[in-house]
Amino acid sequence: MTAEPTSARSQARYDADTLASLTADAAAIKARYPDPRSGLLPMLHLVQSVDGYVSRDGIMFCSEQLELTPAEVSAVATFYTQYKRHPNGTYTVGVCTNTLCAVMGGDAIFDELSERLGVGHDETTDDGAITLERVECNAACDYAPVVMVNWEFFDNQTPESATDLTDRLRAGQEVAPTRGASSVCSFKQMSRVLAGFTDGRADEGVGAGEPTLAGLRLARAAAAVDAVPEGAGESSSSPDTPSSDSPSTVADPAEVPPETGGAQSSAERKPATEEDVEPKGGSDD
Repeated sequence: MTAEPTSARSQARYDADTLASLTADAAAIKARYPDPRSGLLPMLHLVQSVDGYVSRDGIMFCSEQLELTPAEVSAVATFYTQYKRHPNGTYTVGVCTNTLCAVMGGDAIFDELSERLGVGHDETTDDGAITLERVECNAACDYAPVVMVNWEFFDNQTPESATDLTDRLRAGQEVAPTRGASSVCSFKQMSRVLAGFTDGRADEGVGAGEPTLAGLRLARAAAAVDAVPEGAGESSSSPDTPSSDSPSTVADPAEVPPETGGAQSSAERKPATEEDVEPKGGSDD
């Protein structure tokens, strides 16, 4: 009897149906890239969407699918914080404690949640509902302090609002982010989205919030003012005859010489030696 080739057997100990589903999804991921190994990041999210973390079986599956060693897969899985190497809660609650959020109360929010939930950073509650994390930056400084649940935004939080949020999550109640989708999905569901499989919810909820739009309007207004020099279009001559010292059109930015001579500018440098004025060997004679 001929032995089955080792390459034909998966070392990932998934049941047959799960393995078949993962293999089909992995094929879709690999098809996106000229080099299949480029699909490692979304494929790690894929196995995480099944196991709730990057398990030993998930490592082996990615290794086999992409013809990488388990060590190569593990090196990536342990580098990025969105990949969990131990079972994660249904909801990852990330509290930004970077500079601005910390100043605005992020540290106080984390401390309050830690005490109420009885867990520290990257630890999960006994009921498996919440994994608490300190997050370096949620890229939402205009809404500080910010809490994220499975990477959905909850803006302008306080210790009281954050504890109410986690209480509702643990009670199984539906919660709506400040921006983004209309409700928070589970960690496994979000992992599948991050693997590149749409859940059809991209157009739900609020997009950019008012503080972000206010900043955009101010930036555009400033750009419009800077683009039109003072007095542009005005002339002491007749309307049909533009003044020589008051341009009637906006100058091409490429024609405007750059300003020089600022603090520590090379334009302010003074010759230190005679060679600075006329270097040796610089004459054509």
